[in-house]
Formats: sequence, structure tokens, C-alpha cells
Amino acid sequence: MTTKKKLHFAWLVLIGLCITVGLGKAGLNNTAGLFISPVAHDLGVGVGNLTLYLSISAIITMIFLPIGGRILGKYDARIVLIVAILLQAGAYALFGFMNSVWGWYVLAIPLAVGGVFITVLAGPVMVERWFKKRNGMALGIMTAVGGLLGVLAQPVAGNLIANLGWRHSYTILGVAVIIIVIPTILFLIRNNPKDKGLAPYGIDAAQSDEKHGMDLMQGIAFKDASKSAAFILLALFLFIVTSVASFAIHIPTYLVNLGYDVKFAGNAMAALSVGVFVGSLTFGYLTDRSGAKMTAVIAMIIGFIGVSLLLLFASSTAMIITGLILFGFVSTSIGTVGPAMTSALFGSLEYSQIFSTASLGLAVASIIALPAYGYVFDFLGSYIPAMITILVLLVLNIFFVLLAFANKEKLVKSGKWQQQSK
Repeated sequence: MTTKKKLHFAWLVLIGLCITVGLGKAGLNNTAGLFISPVAHDLGVGVGNLTLYLSISAIITMIFLPIGGRILGKYDARIVLIVAILLQAGAYALFGFMNSVWGWYVLAIPLAVGGVFITVLAGPVMVERWFKKRNGMALGIMTAVGGLLGVLAQPVAGNLIANLGWRHSYTILGVAVIIIVIPTILFLIRNNPKDKGLAPYGIDAAQSDEKHGMDLMQGIAFKDASKSAAFILLALFLFIVTSVASFAIHIPTYLVNLGYDVKFAGNAMAALSVGVFVGSLTFGYLTDRSGAKMTAVIAMIIGFIGVSLLLLFASSTAMIITGLILFGFVSTSIGTVGPAMTSALFGSLEYSQIFSTASLGLAVASIIALPAYGYVFDFLGSYIPAMITILVLLVLNIFFVLLAFANKEKLVKSGKWQQQSK
């Protein structure tokens, strides 16, 4: 007689993360661009002056990431995430009441602090705690769902702005996210498997230290990891991947500059979204089957092919669409391959602090790369030099991945890999 296997609570946590992280990214961060033009027009300010709040937000994110990693590693994730969504979505809702651009500058602070937990740390850290098997697929599913929510959120936000105006739309979106996310956190998310009397998914409870009331953690301590070449290379990997992905915002301008109309450019960008969705699931699967090192190398090769198609076959619409699909694979590697590499290199011992600090590379790229591409186009009248630079960066990243894992082996041999009960 066979007994039906009960669904592990880790999958419910994953559902909770898909909703929480997905709405934080798709419902708030990714709809922000829709408000720029109407807000700037109504307030009588330049788009550049208004969008400075995004730069402020990126700087706050960079400063707060290491602090956020320590907080999430020390306190109950549910409490942290509830406070975080109140800060992020609350600031978003309050934008609707602002009458001066200074309101955006001030509210960028709580927006970014909350966003550090919701959009950057929550997914990778909680998946690392709950999944010791198929964690790559879990990250892939979470990123893919976020992409789907983005497809839904953009037209919803656009229609709200068109019908109700930007003020009501800011408030409706912010409050709606709070109303949905807080119950999701309370009912579906737990700090760690021990809270439910479980071992992480993929570990037999009878064979784990849970039977002794302990949760076995293994990996490299932050103080050792932060001094290693592998850590610097991981931060560089995240910096390059984010820098490359940032070019997506300039792709419509690149296509229009080639002679395509705006309608084609908009439709072509949907191909990038398809690439993000397919890439999320593909990299999740590959990470579990082939490991983070091989998956990272494959991701960079796919990105190289995608950018090459956009650069060398710009007269072919079929090649542009194919190139954008492949480019979407690079974009999704930020949320799938990056966290998986962190886990593979340094383990779970102090994962949250290591990942949050290494993610400074991600934050720095957001500040530097986006305007840099624009300046290249302004001064040279072409994106070709920027795209050639991207190709070089993708090749460099392959070497960084290989060197990082080679250094990890040295760390393990020197006795830096630890096991301890937590």
C-alpha cells in the first residue's frame, strides 16, 4: 500500500514569494516609468529633474543592501517583509499626494529601503533557506511569474492613469499591493523550515539534524568570503550582468535609429519579455541539473549570440526578434543565475549577508550603466560602440565565473568551508 506524499510547505512559501516579489517588482517598480510623463507635465518640471528620484533610490539601495542582509539574517522574515512592503508600497501610494518634485526625492528613501528586501533579497534568501533541492527551479519559477505579472501590470497601470489620472493611480496601486501582500506574507511565508517542524525541501527529515532540534548550515563565513577573490568576482559578475540587462531600455531607441517605426519597436520588445520568461525556467532547470557554474557560462554565451544578432543583422526583423529573445535570457540571469552562483560558491552559512553585499555590484551598475549608454549615443550618434563593449563584458564574465569557482576550491581546501548547527 502506498501513501500519498504531502506537499512540502516550501512550495507554499514559493507561492508567497512569487506574489510578494512579483507585485513589488511588476506592480510598483516596473510601472514607475508610466507615470514620468504625466507627472512631469502636471508639475511643470523636466523629466530629468523628476527621474532624479530613481537615482536617489538606486544610491539608497546601494547603501542599504549590506544592512538589509544582516537584518533579514537576524530577524523573522515575516516581520521584516511586512515592514518592507509598508515602506515600499506606502511610499508609492503617497506619491499621489505630492505637489512638488521634492516629494519624490524624499519618498525615494523609504521606497528604496523597502525595495531592498522585497525586490532584491527576499526571493534568493528565502529560497536558499527552504530549498536544498530544486532551488534553481524555484528561483526560475519566481522570476518567470514576476515576468508574467509585469505583462499584466503594465496595461492595468496605463488604463488607471488614462481613466483616473496619475494621483489616484499611484494611491490605488500602492494600497492594492499592501492589501494583497501582507496577508500573503502572514499565511504563506515562514522564516525557516524549523518554524514548521520541517527540514528544507530535498532533505529527508529522518536523516537531518532536525530530529535533534537543529538546522545544519554549511558554507563559508562572511568574514572569510568577503576577503576572497571569489567574492569580488561574484560582485563583478552581478555588475556586468546588470549593466548588460540595462541596455534593454535603450533598445527601442536603437531600433528607431535604424529606421524602424515605434510600433515595431514596441512589438519587438515583447520578444524580450518572452525571453525573460523562457530563460527563467530554462536557467532554473539547468542550475539544478548542470550546476551554477555551467549555467552561468551558458547564459553569457546566449547573451553574446543575442547581442551579436542585434548588431550584425539589424536589417532582418526575424534576427532582431531572435536576438531580443536571447537578450531576455541575460536579463533573467540576474534573478536566477546570480543567487544560484552565490549559493554554489559560499553555501548557506551566511548567505543573506554575502548575497546582499555582493549585490552592491548590481546596485552600482544600475547607477552607472543606464546613463552611460545614453551618453555614448548622445556623443557618438550610435549605440554600436556600447554594444561592442557589451560583447566584451560578456566574454569577461565567462572568465570571471571560471576564476570564481577555481578560487572557491582553494577556500574549501584551506578549511574555510564550515558546518554548524543553527
